[in-house]
Amino acid sequence: MITIQPFENQDTEQIVDLILTIQQKEFQVPITINEQQDLLAIPTFYQQGKGNFWVAKQGDEVVGTIALIDCDGKVGAIRKMFVKKEFRGKEFGIAQRLLDTLVLDAQTTGIKTVYLGTLERLKAAIRFYERNDFKLIEKTNLPAVFPIMEVDTHFYWKQLV
Repeated sequence: MITIQPFENQDTEQIVDLILTIQQKEFQVPITINEQQDLLAIPTFYQQGKGNFWVAKQGDEVVGTIALIDCDGKVGAIRKMFVKKEFRGKEFGIAQRLLDTLVLDAQTTGIKTVYLGTLERLKAAIRFYERNDFKLIEKTNLPAVFPIMEVDTHFYWKQLV
């Protein structure tokens, strides 16, 4: 059974391993842990204000992650959306459950709009966001409070009701 729960410190090593493996080995994104120090400081980076970081777990194994940065109390940035390759797809529904958890939490705490950045080559991720009513937005139209990641090429936003 897969559970979704907020980040706990004992999950840090598995989270770093999961994310770096997907970025570097699966998608050949040239990024290291040194460029993602946020992963070593999840409580102080993500779990501030209305932000949070969730993990999908099968037993004690971390199989997915998603994070929300509280940009200004009304705007949120979605980050670190990753699901282990063997756990992707509709039969598990992990990506959908992670996103639904984030959206519900954001709505409950008063976040009105969420934004995210991704890479053009992540076609499945782009289709997933578009299926979930995220709209493409030009980089120049992003709000000033949105923290842009240098590697991102495509940006999306969604109004929360």
